[in-house]
Amino acid sequence: MEQVAANTAFKIIDKAQFEELFNKHYSNLVAYGNNFLKDIEASEEVVQEVLFKLWTNRETLEITSSINSYLFRAVRNSCLNVIKHVNIREDYKEHNERVIQMEEGSYEDEVIVSELEEKIRESIDQLPIERRKIFIMSRYDGLKYREIAEKLGISVKTVENQMGSALKFLRIELREYMPWLILFFSHFFKNNIS
Repeated sequence: MEQVAANTAFKIIDKAQFEELFNKHYSNLVAYGNNFLKDIEASEEVVQEVLFKLWTNRETLEITSSINSYLFRAVRNSCLNVIKHVNIREDYKEHNERVIQMEEGSYEDEVIVSELEEKIRESIDQLPIERRKIFIMSRYDGLKYREIAEKLGISVKTVENQMGSALKFLRIELREYMPWLILFFSHFFKNNIS
């Protein structure tokens, strides 16, 4: 009984036996690998690697199952490893692409913001002196309309009118930057509601 079990272990003895095994199983193993990888060349590489390991480890390797089972299991496991590595590579690639896009977007945003700030400064400088003073007190000093009116000795209604005129002028001057202005003015209105 023990002798039968020992005889069922498969062992490659020589090159002729390996070549016979290779010729008999190669195309079926490639087709099987292709079920997983959907890529003939990659499947051929997997099968060649499995058979190469079988040959290089022939002296120490003892296969107790059928050679068919062993080979198909080895090809399946190798294909799953390839898929896992491809997925990891793809995830890494996608992550890098996202990081690059965010960095590029961030740089573009900085350039636009810088241009917008310069254009806002130029546009503010074009405002009449009193209107400019009210706008700066409101936008840059963070004062409420009521506080501006008290400091300048004018009515809140005058401050509102001057700010309305300033904002209208800036909207026209800065129309090409409208998406950014919406953010700018929304911040402005939050800080200046009396």
